[in-house]
Amino acid sequence: MNTVRRGAAALAAATALLGTGAAGAATAAPSPSPSAVTIPDGLYGSKDPTYDGVWRQSLAFLAQRAAGFQPSDKAVGWLFDQQCEDGSFSSFRADDKAPCDAKTMRDTNATALAVQALQAVRNQSTFPEKADKAVKAGSDWLRSVQNKDGGWGYNPGGASDANSTSVVIGALAATGARPASFTSAEGRTPYDALLTFALPCSDKAGPGAFAYQPDKAGKLLANADATAAATLAGLGKGVVATKASPEQPPVCNDLSKPTIERASLNGASYLAKALAKTGHLNLPPMPGATDTSEQPDVGNTADAVVALAASGAAKEAKPALEWLEKNSAAWAKEGGPAAYAQLILAARATDTDPREFGTADLVEQLNATGPAPKTPDTSASSTSDDEGGFDVWWIIGIGMVVGVGIGFLVSGRKK
Repeated sequence: MNTVRRGAAALAAATALLGTGAAGAATAAPSPSPSAVTIPDGLYGSKDPTYDGVWRQSLAFLAQRAAGFQPSDKAVGWLFDQQCEDGSFSSFRADDKAPCDAKTMRDTNATALAVQALQAVRNQSTFPEKADKAVKAGSDWLRSVQNKDGGWGYNPGGASDANSTSVVIGALAATGARPASFTSAEGRTPYDALLTFALPCSDKAGPGAFAYQPDKAGKLLANADATAAATLAGLGKGVVATKASPEQPPVCNDLSKPTIERASLNGASYLAKALAKTGHLNLPPMPGATDTSEQPDVGNTADAVVALAASGAAKEAKPALEWLEKNSAAWAKEGGPAAYAQLILAARATDTDPREFGTADLVEQLNATGPAPKTPDTSASSTSDDEGGFDVWWIIGIGMVVGVGIGFLVSGRKK
């Protein structure tokens, strides 16, 4: 979900479209320094938004709503202006006054998260009717580009992958649609697609995990990023999910007839085991890299915390959350709004106050990266104005009742 990994996904998708490579590890080009980039008025963050502008803006909105704040009209207006006439979004459009055309690279991930963000802010927005129209247009576009297998690829027409399919599921559920009824022309659902990426518990390398996509030989390889995304989506939840009750230890258990719910719990089991040793996940080695030492993957660890808590394994997620509280500050400062948002959502999923996250006030840090949001409403009732089939208002440490939206997470795709 962080901006660097989000950029890597965009580059990987572009490479695939150009026919110069296949899905695999990818890295984002170095972002220009803030002084070399003109940041649009209303956008969160100070780095080049080419690959993640819509994504980081949408994620910031979801985290702000989860913390009781409403994004400013200027920030919401910027996101409105990024939408194409057909309802889709690209990762970023520098000239939002120019109409989208055949050369505009539509992005299912950006569209899905923008739909969720606009759904979350709509009732507190100055433009509720405009938000409703944008949400419907985005949802209709996503339906129009659903693959035959029921899933979605990063760009329309691309092969389905677990991450893209999962973030779209989050958008569907956030708008009140039942993902299981969102079928392709061939009658396949998004859950049908997700199940094709699930590894059995008998897989020695990744028991219960999800793959991003099959490799060139058609083999499924465990991917923690895809597993966190698919675990949440399979449970009908997203990155703003709360801790499930009652808690249950994650166990991997294959069924003779796989179900998406069982596959999701198997995914949680894989994540719990992956985190048990050090309290964090590691970045995979880059192709051709000479340094093979393991590097912590802060963003994926935050994703795993949310997935575990939502599956009923908050106890298993606690050590990872504590690791994040001690080790995420530098990463979040570098990552900017998407990183701060990701940590806020991990805190929320485990009933932790994001204003006292280790020594950091994550809410204050996120709000400082863009236009000042509106003051939180402390007189709200117990009914969420951000309904979308998900959680009602939650209370953070300072006693505010806050609204929630839904997102998936999926984090920024690491291909």
